Amino acid sequence: MEDQQFDVTRKFVRVTGERDGGLVEFEFSVGEPELAVELIMPRAAFEAFCADNRVTVLDAASARPEGDFAWNLHDATHQRFR
Repeated sequence: MEDQQFDVTRKFVRVTGERDGGLVEFEFSVGEPELAVELIMPRAAFEAFCADNRVTVLDAASARPEGDFAWNLHDATHQRFR
């Protein structure tokens, strides 16, 4: 097994949606894209956040976990519990 270090300099963003009024819903990860927090910001703040953190932008489907526990709040409010 290869010894891999957790690299805190790697940062990722995955846009999960946009709301009226220019708000961007997204997931932000540090080190590993599979473990993320969900955030929402106005478009200008989101763009500044991405530039300040030098993020890698992921497409909506990349590196998402699969299975029964692979959901986020966006999925829950828009798909699972309607």
